[in-house]
Amino acid sequence: MAIIAFIGVGNMGGGMALNLVKAGHEVWAFDLSADALARVVAGGATAASSAADAAAGADAIITMLPAGHHVRAAYETDLFAAAGADAVLIDCSTIDVATAKALGEAAADRGLAMVDAPVSGGTAAADAGTLTFMVGGPAAAFAKAQPLLATMGKAVIHAGGPGMGQAAKIANNMILGATMIATAEAFVLAEKLGLDAQTFFDISSKASGQSWSMTSYCPVPGPVPTSPANRDYQGGFAAALMLKDLKLAMAAAQGAGASVPMGANAESLYQLLVNNGEGAADFSSIIKLLRG
Repeated sequence: MAIIAFIGVGNMGGGMALNLVKAGHEVWAFDLSADALARVVAGGATAASSAADAAAGADAIITMLPAGHHVRAAYETDLFAAAGADAVLIDCSTIDVATAKALGEAAADRGLAMVDAPVSGGTAAADAGTLTFMVGGPAAAFAKAQPLLATMGKAVIHAGGPGMGQAAKIANNMILGATMIATAEAFVLAEKLGLDAQTFFDISSKASGQSWSMTSYCPVPGPVPTSPANRDYQGGFAAALMLKDLKLAMAAAQGAGASVPMGANAESLYQLLVNNGEGAADFSSIIKLLRG
């Protein structure tokens, strides 16, 4: 069993860290939130006084932080220096491709194995250990990271070199944001035409309109009992986080010269939703905006 430093044990990282504990690993956790840290300590992790303290002597260092500048600061200030020569560094945050590439190159210059490994699946999958990991980095680093990632997820896929995990994540979430809007629009249209929501779901979920947004996160209450729509859009994947991912996708598209009109429209609509005070609600709450 491995000694693992886990930096950032909030809504996503907390469930991930606890799955490592359940698998028998020794997890040293650090978070600026005392409540988040207390949750994982109650589940069997050990609290560290700092990120550097958690990383000292660890076989693996995992980070799950809010944004690129947080990740860069954590590695450049503490983690690169604290990491042992044989440790594998795994960043599971969703950040910009450029920062992920730069950190991967900086790790390689220091002789360290590092991967960017953003996740898909939300808090429920983090708690259940059924996340999907999209992993960028050298093949040797991926081989070291894969067994630990498999403990926290149902699928671990090597996407290519440094930064390619982030590229896959933001492209995937651009699809997700756009399809959720299209799904919500369809339910609003069906409603206004007098079609029962459950009946429409029964038809479209088995027809060409089927998507993950419909069958896993249906934006209206009833058809999918586990979707956040049944909890007044609480929990799940926050609209503010979807907006963050769409902004990352738009920045990457601009840099790459890619045409993404649907993604751009999705970003605009989620910006309106967040401006309306729904940033903490699940992203399927976009249906509220579409209803006017």
